[in-house]
Amino acid sequence: MTTTPPGTLTIRNALIFDGETRNLIEGSITVREGRITEVGRDVEEAGKIVDADGRTVIPGLIDAHFHAYALSLTAAKNETGPLSYSALAGARRLEAALNRGFTSVRDVAGGDIGLANAIDEGLYAGPRYFFTGPALSQTGGHGDIRAADDGGCFHGGHMCEVVDGADELLRAVRNRFRTGATAIKLMTSGGVISPVDPIRVPQYSSAEIRTVTEEASRRGSYATAHAYSPEAIRHSVLNGVRCIEHGNLLDAETARLMADNEVYLVPTLATYDAMARRGEEIGLTGVGAAKNREVLNAGRNAVVLARDAGVRIGFGTDLMGELEDEQLAGLRLQCEALGVYDALRSATSTNAALLRRDDLGRIAEGAFGDLVILDGNPVDEPSVLWDESRMRTVIKAGQVITKQ
Repeated sequence: MTTTPPGTLTIRNALIFDGETRNLIEGSITVREGRITEVGRDVEEAGKIVDADGRTVIPGLIDAHFHAYALSLTAAKNETGPLSYSALAGARRLEAALNRGFTSVRDVAGGDIGLANAIDEGLYAGPRYFFTGPALSQTGGHGDIRAADDGGCFHGGHMCEVVDGADELLRAVRNRFRTGATAIKLMTSGGVISPVDPIRVPQYSSAEIRTVTEEASRRGSYATAHAYSPEAIRHSVLNGVRCIEHGNLLDAETARLMADNEVYLVPTLATYDAMARRGEEIGLTGVGAAKNREVLNAGRNAVVLARDAGVRIGFGTDLMGELEDEQLAGLRLQCEALGVYDALRSATSTNAALLRRDDLGRIAEGAFGDLVILDGNPVDEPSVLWDESRMRTVIKAGQVITKQ
């Protein structure tokens, strides 16, 4: 008697978006032992048979700006609560993301090897998990949770660590790689919910940023930077950062600089839109609401400027607390800014390239069998990407995770 290895299946009668090609193709996909072995009209079927019945199959989505430990919009709760609680709640957030079709996420402030190992060992269902560990912030920077009248000490928590000076930054970077981080996150400008840092002012000195980027490069990795303003973005790019998170206040000249240096942009339109609509519900402060209005109004324009300059644009959400259920809404906003094809590519093959993983974000031989079957054709009906009332089947490594 022969048995079918786990993660073996064939999806037949599908319209296929391969992550890169604009035109959808008709055909089938065979996955054997978790990896795609055939794509096309004439494939050898194997394992479980799933009939797409003409629906569209896309690569598993990738959220490149996710926060497992962002349980609240109140930074102190995220940083200083019991880590055991954060881990359990974070596991639930990760499983919910997988059920929406995000088969990979990049956690760019927090996370640890424990969450990653638990997913790999099957202790709970979750996406492929790439994490930076706590983001690095200067004193009084975006990751420093203390208000101006707070005389207490804060050296760091679950999502951010306050580290000043090149020597201490070097030690912190090396320790992150020791404990399994796949990249390093820096705070190089102010932020919406941090209490004492203007959004536009660059943070960290050139020497400090260079210490981080050069050490990350030596490890075959990279640094990504939280940065909003042109001043902060230029400061980051010129000192070796490979990716800019948010970038809402980007201008055309700085976009060209990013393109010339092959720096990625990961916009996070979902979080500003959600905070604008639900700010009162989630207890957003007056200062935070004012900052949010500034970056919300500029965010979509920044994405268009980046596209026009030739910047490689990924996709992220940056959702905290109760706003996590807005994750798919991020696709709607990116579709409105870039169109369906470019938005889909951002959330699949472009994000995979950012992760330096050519086995993700594509439907091609050798790639992992991470797939989503949508209830329709997103080219004709984009809402199938974000309408959670519509059926979707999520597949990770050739195994059906959920069917709504």
